[in-house]
Amino acid sequence: MRQQIEAIYTCCMLDVTRLRVLVAVARHGSVTAAARALNYAQPSVSHHIARLEAETGARLTQRAGRGIRLTDAGRLLAERAEEIIGRLDAAENELAAHIGLRGGRIRLAAFPSALGTIVPAAAARLEAEHPGMDLRLTEAEPPEALRMLRAGYVDVALVFRHTQSGVAAAPPADAEDGTRAKLLLDDPIYLVTKACATSGTGAGASGAGGPASGAGEPALPTEPDLVAFADRRWIAGCERCRSYLLWQCEAAGFTPKIAFTTDDFVAVQALVAAGLGVTTLPGLALGAARHPGIQAVPLPGAFRQVLAMTYGEPPDPPAVARLLDVLTITAGGVA
Repeated sequence: MRQQIEAIYTCCMLDVTRLRVLVAVARHGSVTAAARALNYAQPSVSHHIARLEAETGARLTQRAGRGIRLTDAGRLLAERAEEIIGRLDAAENELAAHIGLRGGRIRLAAFPSALGTIVPAAAARLEAEHPGMDLRLTEAEPPEALRMLRAGYVDVALVFRHTQSGVAAAPPADAEDGTRAKLLLDDPIYLVTKACATSGTGAGASGAGGPASGAGEPALPTEPDLVAFADRRWIAGCERCRSYLLWQCEAAGFTPKIAFTTDDFVAVQALVAAGLGVTTLPGLALGAARHPGIQAVPLPGAFRQVLAMTYGEPPDPPAVARLLDVLTITAGGVA
């Protein structure tokens, strides 16, 4: 079946096999690594690249020390080729399911705190309802998850968008024609500091408090003011979360002194518990893993919208539609 579909592409445009080789070189960074990933001989990879250059009339690679790197034309073609191959693979999967060669296979990309909270419960419910369902999970931050969705590598992408008092913190630059969004929940944002030394427990998110450790901070007020922490060191998360933190602090009238940056929300909490700074975290991150040495209080009006994104015109395939339903039900249970 793949050969038949690829034959159609080959008649109309560039050779799909050579495009796959170019994508592998772009992804793995060298001919040797690409050959290993594709289970090809190294000369075969070089031959495919040379033939692709002849077909396009463009120089796609250039020498860089002992290896090669893609030229601007090579990078452009590799990006488009990845999208083409992703849609080709999606077409194969859909056709196979349609003619009964493969049962309900569905692919989901989600950011880490969703994979630690919403997704396992949704996956368990889906498995109980449909034992034959083949659910594939991939961890990806929103920009990468959306790229995978548009390229056809996943059927559903869980993403988030920060808001403050109902206003988006940044334009939805990652949205694109053809994607559709389903709001799953508004995930509250918490100010996180070292646990209070006198209370015995940290003020918790969703009841997930824990015992304080050592000499901590004064108990946080019910509605904390970020300005009160303007002179403190701050710990920032992923690029999108860091941008939101800067936006929040600037709106409060100061620029935060960011001392540490890490995408790992477990490490962020450990740094806070050690007294090395303060931070903000969403409720899902605190629900996925909660350090006993922190206290957390929700920031008024601060939320992450958690969205399930699909691509293409409705209606969704039955398996996708059921996954969206189950994700909505599960998210409602953690809201």
